[in-house]
Amino acid sequence: MPRSQRNDNFIDKTFTVMADMILKVLPTNKKAKEAFAYYRDGMSAQADGEYAEALENYQEALTLEEDPYDRSFVLYNMGLIHASNGEHEEALEYYQQAIELNPRMPQALNNIAVIYHYQGEKAKEAGDEDTAEEEFKQAAEYWIRAIRLAPNNYIEAQNWLKVTGRSKIDIYF
Repeated sequence: MPRSQRNDNFIDKTFTVMADMILKVLPTNKKAKEAFAYYRDGMSAQADGEYAEALENYQEALTLEEDPYDRSFVLYNMGLIHASNGEHEEALEYYQQAIELNPRMPQALNNIAVIYHYQGEKAKEAGDEDTAEEEFKQAAEYWIRAIRLAPNNYIEAQNWLKVTGRSKIDIYF
């Protein structure tokens, strides 16, 4: 039974009903509608913490979805799952694929920066200053790209860039 038919909470049921109505009136082909149904079920499973089920649905959506913009969001969500499971290399791969399809996705750029920053902190704790600096440099590059796309977001990242001297001027506002 598809997830959309077994959701128990009001919000999921409401979302499912609205999504089904949109699917019925959307002027698109059957394959795209089916891809959206898998994506919707993946988001629902992800929200419930059912990551394996979510990844299965996202994989199905990717096999059906042809639109690069829509594919970028599927890949982004797959990256979120891997990141939340501590699988940073896999997450980086999915975020990179999402950005290749949709370069104007600041949330993916931000999440890449967060992973590099985290890895930099771990390297610093381990006493590997060279690796830490390289990771921080990568984080800064991705945060700068994200902030340029969404200047009112990522305030903590903007502060970190200024405090660490990685941003010499206030170019974001």
